[in-house]
Parts: sequence; structure tokens; C-alpha cells
Amino acid sequence: MTQAIALNNISKRFKIPHTKKNTLLQGIIGVIKRQYDYEEFWALKDVSFEVAKGQAFGIIGKNGSGKSTLLKVLARVLYPDSGSMLITGEVTSFLELGVGFQPELTARENVYVYSSILGMGRRQTDKIYDQIFEFAELKRFEHMRLKNFSSGMYMRLAFSTAVHMNPEILLMDEVFAVGDEQFFKKSLGKINDMRKQGVTMVLVSHNLSSVKELCSRAMMLDSGRVASAGVSDKVVDDYLAMLS
Repeated sequence: MTQAIALNNISKRFKIPHTKKNTLLQGIIGVIKRQYDYEEFWALKDVSFEVAKGQAFGIIGKNGSGKSTLLKVLARVLYPDSGSMLITGEVTSFLELGVGFQPELTARENVYVYSSILGMGRRQTDKIYDQIFEFAELKRFEHMRLKNFSSGMYMRLAFSTAVHMNPEILLMDEVFAVGDEQFFKKSLGKINDMRKQGVTMVLVSHNLSSVKELCSRAMMLDSGRVASAGVSDKVVDDYLAMLS
């Protein structure tokens, strides 16, 4: 089966400062003496997995386990410190609130800017423009600046824009937090339709029942490392056992 995503021993490190240099002089002295008062935090350590073309793959784990960092690496928002990554296909990402949108622009302007970033021309965006706003139920607010949107409206527009871009690979972080219960069901139905159409998906979520329903395979992260991987039912069971 053709692989859409293949990661081999991906690691990502962050530097966490211990103390704050309160003055310019303290900062200069620190540089001169080469006193780097920080610790290294490995958000990801030797993570390897593959996702076949057209497969839905779930990533679960406790808060701080490295799930969102991994999605950002896949989306090329962050770059790994070591390891190799192969992605075959155009990637569309729906990450946390705020990524990809500009609050000072209107909803309409943001849709066109975001689509251009993803490589879509204006004519292509024109064809799906009405679908985006109808699905998000925000047609009457299309000329409002995003900074005046509620968080729910913001998330609905972001989700609707991402799923209407005809993605080959879709990355989703806590997508089930969008909107109310009615919009949640609508979103779940849209994801199911895309899965049946052969879109490759990587889904990060704390909603374990949805991971089991949507994803044939899954992976659990614990402190940045792969703690379990395989059939989604087994991985979810391993996660619940770890929590108990």
C-alpha cells in the first residue's frame, strides 16, 4: 500500500530558560561568560510511524505528551532536530485556534488568503467560497473582521475552510472542539465523507470514541515517545490502562 506519510526517528527539542535576565547588562554578561541558564526539553524523541494513502490515523496521549508538536512538524510549522520525514501529497492543516488566520482581516479576506497559502488560485476559491460559509453557517458575517468573532465562530470558519480545500492529506488538532453539538455532528459527518473519498487524515484528539470510529490505526505518545501503536481499539485500550 502506498505511503502518504513516513516518519523515521523524528525528535524535536526546545530550550527552556531557568531565569530571566532583567537588565541589558545581565544579558551581556551572560553572553560573555557563556552561561546558558536553560534546560533541554525533548517534546518528541525518536518518533516513527507510517500512514497509508487514504488512511485515517489517530494520535492520542495526555496533555503535554507531544501530540500537537508532532502535528506542527507534519505541517512544517516546526522543523525536527533530527530524523527524516517523507510526505507525499498536498497537506491542509487545521491546528489550534489562530493558526493561518489574521484577526484584522475580514472572514472573506481570510478565506482567500488561506486558500492562496495552500496553493489555490482565486478562481478555484470562488467555486468553493459559498460552500465554506454555508457549512460554517457564517454567511451573514462574511464581511466582519475576525477579531470580532467569538471563538466558536472562528473555529467553525477555520474548520470549514480547511475541509473544503480538497485536501490530499488533512491534519486536525482537536477538531471536535468546534462549535456546538449540532455543528459537531455536522463536522463528524463531513470527516466521514472525506475519509470515504480517500483523503489521508491524521487526527489528534482526546475524544477516544471518535478516534476509534474514524481511525483504523492509531498511536499513543507519552512524554514525546511512542508508547503504543497499531489498531486503534488496542491503542485506546492501552491509553485507558495507563490512566487507570
